[in-house]
Amino acid sequence: MRSFVRLSGCALVLAALIATPGCFPQPSATRDRVPANLETLHGKIEECRRDFESAIELLVDGDRVLGENLLTASSERMRVLAETCAQTRGCDMELFTNALGRVYRQRSAALRTPERRRRQAEAARSEEASSQMVDAMPQIGRAVNLLKGTDLRELIEPNGPVKAAMYDWLTWDRPGLMDAYENYQFLRRRIAPIYEEANLPEALLFAVMATETGAKVHAYSRAGAAGPMQFMRQTGHRYGLHYVDGFDMRYDPEAATRASVAYLNDQFQLLNDDLEKVLAAYNAGETRVRRLDRKLKGVEFWDPAMYGALPKETRDYVPKVLAAAWLFLHEQEYGLDFPSFENGATTIELVDEMALGELTICLGHSGYRNGWYRTLRNLNPRRSGIKRVDAGQELEIPAHLVSRYVSQCVDDAEPLLLARSLHDANFPQ
Repeated sequence: MRSFVRLSGCALVLAALIATPGCFPQPSATRDRVPANLETLHGKIEECRRDFESAIELLVDGDRVLGENLLTASSERMRVLAETCAQTRGCDMELFTNALGRVYRQRSAALRTPERRRRQAEAARSEEASSQMVDAMPQIGRAVNLLKGTDLRELIEPNGPVKAAMYDWLTWDRPGLMDAYENYQFLRRRIAPIYEEANLPEALLFAVMATETGAKVHAYSRAGAAGPMQFMRQTGHRYGLHYVDGFDMRYDPEAATRASVAYLNDQFQLLNDDLEKVLAAYNAGETRVRRLDRKLKGVEFWDPAMYGALPKETRDYVPKVLAAAWLFLHEQEYGLDFPSFENGATTIELVDEMALGELTICLGHSGYRNGWYRTLRNLNPRRSGIKRVDAGQELEIPAHLVSRYVSQCVDDAEPLLLARSLHDANFPQ
């Protein structure tokens, strides 16, 4: 019955996006990747218009859960597409206005009953909130290169150790770098503004996360460090990462990012804004690095007296972070082709109980080479990957996958039945 439905009502935020001055970011040298194929982008815009029609049908038929899931998802998806179009030379903004006119004519014809008018009013409030969110959101990328007012590229010295680390990232550890970038993209809009507001470069955030965990929210080391930024329990407590309702906040991406900002700023103050020494403190512990710094007054990190006094793990860690940041800022020069995909996310209400693993299988892996399990885990850090989430509970998923959820993960669709059978299977005891 629902297999015809694709995606949601992108037009709910479209009017606000078009009408609000300054809503579309101007083209700039940002880290937002833009598609080279304009035809693909224009096709996605038209797809949004068709998806809105399907969402209207769901609401008119009384399917509140899926209809509202689709409407919410489309708001986020259209925002991302609008930003991408504004940053893409040659993108036809007239497509947005034409789609908007057709969509609103259809909506006015469908939403005529008092119940429909009530839903329309709720949608308008949601639209206004979405517009305000877009206006308030920092334009990620305007200052991503700056560290304490200085371009990060001027602070990184591509010396022998850093070049050796770049060699590793570009050869045997290239899959790790690409995986980290893909994992990071669906966290980016949550955590990059935290660094930007603190005048810390996004490249540093990505580099630390790529080196520490590959941007995996649930990473845990043998030493006891946990979360995407790998805080030890005691250090995490110092920076506000406690247990909340039984959940270890070290696994919360936003909380962990704020804690890393506080930690780094403390170390910059104590270590005279020396980036290499601060990164060494992040890995080896601030006590050891500060003791060395006091003992070897005025000695740079790369001086053999200091460099050689640190553990091998730290001697490898610092250039690896610097190399990842350098590559993040110079991808074209080093032959990197970081993947480009829609990274907007939205919250849906589950129609049936479902585990993240089941959702991963029924969504399929089309458009994402590693499948969606890691992304779903990163977006839902408080959820188990195996334990089923009750119907009516909320999950966050990539916005452009909501249409796939509607067609493949409800109403005993074949992909859902397959996912359930695999989830319920066990190895012999």
